[in-house]
Order: sequence, then structure tokens, then C-alpha cells
Amino acid sequence: MPTQLYSVTEPPIQNLLTWITSSEIAVPEIQRPFVWDGVKVRNLLDSLFQGFPVGYLIIWRNPDVRLKDGTSSSGKRILIDGQQRVIALMSALLGREVINKDYKKIRIQIAFHPIEQKFEVLNPVIEKDATWIHDISKIFNPQTSISDLLKDYCLKNPSVTWDEVFRSIELLRGITSNQIGLIELNSSLDIDIVTE
Repeated sequence: MPTQLYSVTEPPIQNLLTWITSSEIAVPEIQRPFVWDGVKVRNLLDSLFQGFPVGYLIIWRNPDVRLKDGTSSSGKRILIDGQQRVIALMSALLGREVINKDYKKIRIQIAFHPIEQKFEVLNPVIEKDATWIHDISKIFNPQTSISDLLKDYCLKNPSVTWDEVFRSIELLRGITSNQIGLIELNSSLDIDIVTE
């Protein structure tokens, strides 16, 4: 019987965000650029918020391959499949710029309506509407005071209660506890097998 060349785990999304922040996840040269539009990013967040599965990521641990930035991947988790989802989370939740298919740096801002519990890509209409939180990355930023955010929101929207907005924001923050499927390829595999 052949040896299994992968393992499957289901870490919380928070682990994935930590790996992104610490540069433990890397993208190899074989990957394509970020091609998702804002609507797909919004849909991914809505799926997470609703508790739906968002597919598996495939990583390759400790290979020595060349990354898109020209450096070596040694010691990192190399993202083989799931680049669009990982970059979407990086942009929407961590507030980072991404490089799109035209090789331009862009920032995808996702707005959240805490009363209706829905997401939209930030646009000029939503920017003028005080019922929306214009950038959800602020909610996930550890430097943000959620108390101050709630106070500001309730001052701008006197018909809502602190409790209903707080519950909605806590539900949103809870998506980082959702699990995501992770397939880790054996480090002994060579790049030809992995790319195939």
C-alpha cells in the first residue's frame, strides 16, 4: 500500500490570518495573479458569515521553491490552491493591498450593515450611508476599540440599540473561529508532481 502523501486538518481562519501576518504563507511563481473582483470577495465573506463551507486550501510545507518575490520558500507554507480565497481574506479582513491581474495595487473594502447583517463592496452610495460600517478590516484590527466603534455607530444611528449592533459585530468577528479545510502535501514531493 502506498504512503499517503498529504494530511488533512481544519484549522480556524484565525490561524490562517496569523500565518498571513507572520509571512508564514507564501505564493509560488506557478500561481496566477489575483483575479477576483470585489463581489466575489463579498460573497466569500457572506458564506463565512452564514457558516457555509468555503472549500479546501492546499499547501506544501518546507519545499525549497522560488516565490513570486524572488525569495526562497524554505520553512514556509506554500499555497498551492486557494490563492484567491487567501488573498481575498487578506485584503478584506486585514486591510492589505493586493496586486490585481493588471499588476496594480488595489484595496478591496467590504462594508457591513450590522442591522441587516449583509455585506457590500464599498461604493460612493454606501460611503454616504451611516447605517453601514464602511470597512470591516477595522473590526478585525486589534488596535480598534470596538467600544468606540459602537459608540460612534450608535451616535450616527440613534434608532438602533447598542446591544443589537454589538451582537452583529460579535457574529462578524466570529467568522475567524470558523474552520477551513487544509490539505498539507508531504514535503518530500517534488515540484513537478505538485504542479501537476
